[in-house]
Amino acid sequence: MKAEELRKLKVDELKKKADELKMELLKLRFQQRISGLDNPMAIRNLRKDIARVLTVLREKELRGEV
Repeated sequence: MKAEELRKLKVDELKKKADELKMELLKLRFQQRISGLDNPMAIRNLRKDIARVLTVLREKELRGEV
């Protein structure tokens, strides 16, 4: 997911996306502890996606779009 795509979304959509990604990260962490992951880089990539979403949210807050 790219920042350009995220900037096109509205604030409430970004918040929803952040919640979904955080839930997915939680599930991956549980799966990693229980049975291991096929792709251990998935957690790292998901954390970066969450950071991107939160960064775009912060940009919109500073611009006054919230």
